[in-house]
Amino acid sequence: MADNTENKEKVRYTDAELQEFKEMILEKLAKAKEEYAILKGNVDHSSSNDTEDTSPTFKVLEEGATSSAKEELGQLAARQYKFIQNLEAALVRIENKTYGICRETGKLIPKERLRLVPHATLSVEAKNKR
Repeated sequence: MADNTENKEKVRYTDAELQEFKEMILEKLAKAKEEYAILKGNVDHSSSNDTEDTSPTFKVLEEGATSSAKEELGQLAARQYKFIQNLEAALVRIENKTYGICRETGKLIPKERLRLVPHATLSVEAKNKR
């Protein structure tokens, strides 16, 4: 007679699997925070070594480019900050043992997807329905 647990669909990842995901996320989180600090530093200090010591004509021409670059850096920093928040939320789900469960279907999100998008809360199936 076959074991009943073989026929049951897995409802959550094991503690060992969750630990594996946690380590991966902590690594990504550390890198993301480093990148965010660099981006934020560039946004905050973008005028420090700029066009301030050049001719006024050149300065006028460069102001538009500098403003545009600063805006782009700001958007990158904001995106990175959101990524950090998503990773931190994933860590909370790991602690709650709800990590990797699709919030729409209730099914497990495949490991392959979670390795690519560790903060995913939707399965590909649910994401495609949106």
